[in-house]
Amino acid sequence: MPDSVQFLPLILAGAILSLELMVLGSLLALLVAFTVGFARLANTPLARVPARVFMEFFRGTSLFVQLFWAYFVLPLFGISLTPFQAGVICLGLNAGAYMSEIVRGAVLALPREQFEACIALNLRKGHRLRYVLMPQALRLMIPPFSNSIVEVLKGTSIVSLISLSDMTFRAQSVRVQTGETAIPFVTILLVYFLLSLGFWSLTRRLERNLAPLHSTERTT
Repeated sequence: MPDSVQFLPLILAGAILSLELMVLGSLLALLVAFTVGFARLANTPLARVPARVFMEFFRGTSLFVQLFWAYFVLPLFGISLTPFQAGVICLGLNAGAYMSEIVRGAVLALPREQFEACIALNLRKGHRLRYVLMPQALRLMIPPFSNSIVEVLKGTSIVSLISLSDMTFRAQSVRVQTGETAIPFVTILLVYFLLSLGFWSLTRRLERNLAPLHSTERTT
């Protein structure tokens, strides 16, 4: 039995940390996405311009550089983050910048008649979003959101560069200790694939459950 096989439980234990990073990073990304996405839909430039700057900055710079800034540069300004905190924040802000365009695009993709009906009914803007527009827009957001969250999962591997013991970091440690490359890296390849496949199956089921509701609304 190759020595690296004995370390497989250690590598798989890193999957828990990767999942924690994915869950917390995705929650932050969703918060950022809706905040920035709605800000870009606002009528006032005071909301639109900062939101656009935020989106362009995080989409236009590398996640690798963002992570190094958060962990190595911010302490120079008196802001110290743990590797886990830096990983969650950078994954969340980076993914949230991309996902904000999904939010904005989904709302703008709704039929114009929906907006006109809200105005005709004299609904306040908050009620328009909550009761009419968002339930429809959410169904459009689910497929691209699921892809973005899978990208967050795959992006967790980058935290190994700041010595956070995720699957990739542990696979590299096994490689150094045993000299074996194939088994540890094939293992994490399969784990990432299975986790992504499981998440995709959940989102597909959610889409199927929402489809009848959407078709019912369209026929009424």
